[in-house]
Amino acid sequence: MTQLTEAYACVPSTERGRGILISGDPKSDRLLYTNGRSVIIMNLQNPLDVAVYAEHAYPATVARFSPNGEWIASADVSGTVRIWGTHNDFVLKNEFKVLSGRIDDLQWSPDGMRIVASGEGKGKSLVRAFMWDSGSTVGDFDGHSKRVLSCAFKPTRPFRIVTCGEDFLVNFYEGPPFKFKLSHRDHSNFVNCVRFSPDGSKFITVSSDKSGIIYDAKTAEKIGGFSSEDGHKGSIYALSWSPDGKQVLTVSADKSAKVWEISEDNNGKVKRTLPPPGSGGVDDMLVGCLWQNDHLVTVSLGGTISIFSASDLDKAPLLISGHMKNITSLAVLNSDPKVILSSSYDGLIVKWIQGVGYSGKLRRKENSQIKCLAAVEEEIVSCGFDNKVWRVPVHSDQCGDAEPIDIGSQPKDISLALQSPELALVSTDTGVVMLHGTKVVSTINLGFTVTACTIAPDGSEAIVGGQDGKLHMYSIMGDTLKEEAVLEKHRGSISVIRYSPDVSMFASGDLNREAVIWDRVSREVKLKNMLYHTARINCLAWSPDSSMVATGSLDTCVIIYEVDKPASSRITIKNAHLGGVYGLAFTDEHTVVSSGEDAFVRAWRLTPQ
Repeated sequence: MTQLTEAYACVPSTERGRGILISGDPKSDRLLYTNGRSVIIMNLQNPLDVAVYAEHAYPATVARFSPNGEWIASADVSGTVRIWGTHNDFVLKNEFKVLSGRIDDLQWSPDGMRIVASGEGKGKSLVRAFMWDSGSTVGDFDGHSKRVLSCAFKPTRPFRIVTCGEDFLVNFYEGPPFKFKLSHRDHSNFVNCVRFSPDGSKFITVSSDKSGIIYDAKTAEKIGGFSSEDGHKGSIYALSWSPDGKQVLTVSADKSAKVWEISEDNNGKVKRTLPPPGSGGVDDMLVGCLWQNDHLVTVSLGGTISIFSASDLDKAPLLISGHMKNITSLAVLNSDPKVILSSSYDGLIVKWIQGVGYSGKLRRKENSQIKCLAAVEEEIVSCGFDNKVWRVPVHSDQCGDAEPIDIGSQPKDISLALQSPELALVSTDTGVVMLHGTKVVSTINLGFTVTACTIAPDGSEAIVGGQDGKLHMYSIMGDTLKEEAVLEKHRGSISVIRYSPDVSMFASGDLNREAVIWDRVSREVKLKNMLYHTARINCLAWSPDSSMVATGSLDTCVIIYEVDKPASSRITIKNAHLGGVYGLAFTDEHTVVSSGEDAFVRAWRLTPQ
């Protein structure tokens, strides 16, 4: 049996030059955001408590809790809105096709009966309001000519809807059924976000022209604005009201978040400026915010979530971060198996500690893309798409200086000899390259197309897998390889080979969904019929005591086999990662860690049958 013990969440998907509209549920104090096709529900009290909804067919863009907290409406780039329950397995209530293009914002009416959504569409339908149970339209929304970035529902009767967008307009509708009432063009650039105050007396719009304007909620007259002294120096992407309606939180491309005091005469003064989360690079532009109960949440372009305490703004914020893109490889440090390193192809390496979660990003001097990664004691070896292999020393969370090694063609797989980690074997299309430290010892053309390789911990033997499904075993003599045997069993091109920790066996997996465990000395098949995946095998890991092998596949499953039991008595973790499993590692005999396309890292506890 397996049990999910920890999930380290991905961060919200962001896009340069656009805000993202995150939201939450004040009753249960949860945060709601999207990444890829997943909608993530995170508990602000305990960020390791994460739930994921993964039923969208297209990338999700925005999600909102209903006023009673029982339902969530989430929207995606195809213009579809799904309404689903927050309890027992997220049962689907309804699915409606609302717009013909991407939905950028949606809001519930305060009675939970209607939903308004806005975004892109062909023709005139850039905004639609509909009944939550039947999907029938309530009113028509003319007056916008370009993408509508945000919409808001007045929280008190009489109901009103306000929309704003890329045509610089703020439009006001009365209803239901909703009809166009009037339009304002007070902003001189994109209007990014509009929100009503909690008591329904006024609403505020913020814009890329660096200003915020306050309107009366009943008549939509302009009644005030943000003062320009100490104001934002860049586009304002989002705003969020405090629960008492006296203050507003805004975030901007100038990398700062500001808390504004809204006075009786409807003017906003900056009460506090919150510092950016990082060193001040482009990734520290702030694109999303939420004020919920006592939490002030901001999201940066790099995806870092900062949680400030509203009652004590001097306290340093809690920072949560992670990956935004597919995590392609996972490594566990032998010296401290509680430390997990994961890398995604955009060049980000994140350090996680079991039981704690996010523990920092590893900053490298040069952010090149990463294809595969291996780690020993105090060193990370990574290779990218640029024909270079990096050996980087690691000191706490900083990477030391490193010189790249150019191996002449694109690396496919990398393997370190654990007992003499100076020695590394890198496979390329035509053969392998042996490295000693930062020197290329030899480049060997093997005469077949290489797809995977591994080197024995003592550096005396190498196994190379080919596109034809054959495994070639070589003994290593100085800087040359001598072929000892060719093993044939696989029917597809080899994707991964790994020695067991006690070096008595090795395991291999192929693109034809089969894995095989071999005895190293006799070179016989030790465990066969490991054919339970339905798609190619991406990764494979041994337990530290060499008794179990885990395989991860494109079919989203992780399967754990015991070496001395038949393959049919396997343990399967279904739907471990939406979109496929790409990284696997054991941290101890009973814990396996996996990573995948959905940018999550998950730890599973195994209890033997």
